[in-house]
Amino acid sequence: MFGCMAIVALFVGRWELVPIFWAISLFADFADGFAARALKVNSPLGKELDSLADMVTFGLLPGAILYHLIAKALYGSIPENIIVVAALPGFLITLFSAIRLAKFNIDTRQATDFIGLATPSCTGYVVGLLMIYEYNSFGMSEFILNPYLLFGSAVVFSYLLISEIPMFGFKFKDFKWRGNEIRFLYLGTSALLLLTLKTGAFSIGVLLYVVLAIIENIRTRKSIFY
Repeated sequence: MFGCMAIVALFVGRWELVPIFWAISLFADFADGFAARALKVNSPLGKELDSLADMVTFGLLPGAILYHLIAKALYGSIPENIIVVAALPGFLITLFSAIRLAKFNIDTRQATDFIGLATPSCTGYVVGLLMIYEYNSFGMSEFILNPYLLFGSAVVFSYLLISEIPMFGFKFKDFKWRGNEIRFLYLGTSALLLLTLKTGAFSIGVLLYVVLAIIENIRTRKSIFY
């Protein structure tokens, strides 16, 4: 529901509400999974319904955000009563999110970690771009409206969603430092980014996550491709 509200807020021009509704949706997505594991409730139907719900918040929403940002970058404002064909590549992320979610449901390798970028992380990057623009974080609004950045983000993150690059997850088997170094390092750095960069932290945090995942694979001498 909150994912739908975020999309409505985007289309009616209340962009400042989008990250709020997205954050509530993200919490709800975490909470329902946590509750299911705690209650030991699991069913194929629940898994499919979860993916369908994720498709709204973590598939359609980021695509719609990129569409709006690209349209604004190209025209200076969002044109009314027309479809901005040149901005439609923003929905590449929606298409590849659907592929990503479908693959995840049948991929037994992703019980604890991920293969490719998870859809919530991708959406976090895109919502972060919107927040930087909306609040002009560090005077970077104009930079965010660079068409090369926006089209490039659509292409690169669409690839990351379906890539075979191993990405570390956050399902802790225990809370010891050994074996969880990369997770603790990322969480600590993310907290520092939130304190210092605030609205600018989300996109940078996701980029950091991708870089750390690649470094971790190199450090452990894994191939970054399966």
